[in-house]
Amino acid sequence: MKRIFSTPIVPLLLGLALRLLFILKFPANSGDTVLYEQMATNWLQHHVYAMNVNGAVTPVDLRMPGYPAFLALLYLLTGKTGAAAHLLVMLAQALIDLLDCLVIAILGVTLFAIVDRDANSKPVFLAGVWLAALCPFVGNYSATLLTETIAVLLTSIALFFLVVAASSVDESVPTVAKQKWDWNLNYRAAAILAGFTVGVGTLFRPETPLLLIAAWLVGAIVLFPTGKFRRWLRIVILSGITCVLPLLPWALRNAITLHEVQFLAPKNSNLPGELVPYGFMAWEKTWLFRVRDCYQVSWKLNDDVIDIDAIPARAFDSEEEKSRVADILEQYNNDLTLTPEEDAAFAQIARERTARHPLRTHLFVPAARTFTLWFTPRIELIPVSGTVFPLKQSWQDDKVDQSVTVGFFFLNIIYVLLGIYGTWRLWRWNRAVHPAIITLLVFILLRTAFLTTIETPEPRYVLECFPALLALAATLFGKRSHAASTIL
Repeated sequence: MKRIFSTPIVPLLLGLALRLLFILKFPANSGDTVLYEQMATNWLQHHVYAMNVNGAVTPVDLRMPGYPAFLALLYLLTGKTGAAAHLLVMLAQALIDLLDCLVIAILGVTLFAIVDRDANSKPVFLAGVWLAALCPFVGNYSATLLTETIAVLLTSIALFFLVVAASSVDESVPTVAKQKWDWNLNYRAAAILAGFTVGVGTLFRPETPLLLIAAWLVGAIVLFPTGKFRRWLRIVILSGITCVLPLLPWALRNAITLHEVQFLAPKNSNLPGELVPYGFMAWEKTWLFRVRDCYQVSWKLNDDVIDIDAIPARAFDSEEEKSRVADILEQYNNDLTLTPEEDAAFAQIARERTARHPLRTHLFVPAARTFTLWFTPRIELIPVSGTVFPLKQSWQDDKVDQSVTVGFFFLNIIYVLLGIYGTWRLWRWNRAVHPAIITLLVFILLRTAFLTTIETPEPRYVLECFPALLALAATLFGKRSHAASTIL
């Protein structure tokens, strides 16, 4: 039994088995999958980054090019495209996710080493591999063609470099942690590598620069009080320039092909000339916080009929307001196209709702979105309802479904609690780790706050925070050396 827990091979094999289970038994599709496949196929066959719009190959910038490039590479290597390549793509993603398990374990070791360089870090490394390999929340995205698997890996790598930079940028740290890094990286090299990794990650997820923003904020907090503004400025410039470098080809392509200077994908993912439903989205932000409501409302817009009875009661403050929304939807349902006039009507209702209850729009709904993002059962890719409450009714409807849902719900809570406890323990042990911990926490808070502002807050969008959570949890399995305990 001791041998099983003393090698990373066992958890990696179990992690592979878990991912193969998802791939073979619960492969999933997404609306974005079609877009990525079209872009990859057109890129490979027509040498144009484009979608099929009304039967024509049309250049677009709806999605960042990283994931379509990944698909196009696999298509080129295997000679298969579309559905025929699904299994190969998912297997490749499973291997990428297992690589991420090792990176997360290294991140945990790095955090622990800041506290005590002389301690035995192997238990932390092994715990990190076990926690990441058996985590189903990231692992199940190996079984669908979405950016999450690669985006989480790149986030893990970037976090590692940012932790190294954060822990080496301030010289006023205790003796135990103030030694030359095993990684042999000073803050300049770490900032350059972090910036470049964030740039590559941005090619997959456009909000990835939040990592750098978090690091810059923490750098200012740490360095400004000591008068080291120039050091902070060097970090910003080095990481900023290297972040932009991987994005230059994409921006150049957009300038030449679409005649626009665009380093990121459009926030609202709209085609050129397509109406952006700002009023409709403003109305949703006054009540929508569950992803299940996106299926009934948001993702039906301009594609399917929206049933007024499928909209939750919290979306209406009165019967008169519900009647107004019903009238707008009746017009929309006639041709399944939201007009500027209909969008303006939704905007007016949104303004009225916000004026009546400003805290609801600006505090309570974002808070509800935060809770949903972090504490959902995270089983949207497997054939289970995901409905936790009401417990009694859900149990009576389907005992197996409810058991699986509640199990995943509590597993998610356990991971969060382990991360919080690991953070608290590290913080108490040595102030040398404070800049690194604050960097991780600011990133998590900043990303979560950003996600509460988007029109469809999907729980998968916080998976990029899980590397930090898992690495912090892994440090719980490490013990300080006697020397460190005496000094600190």
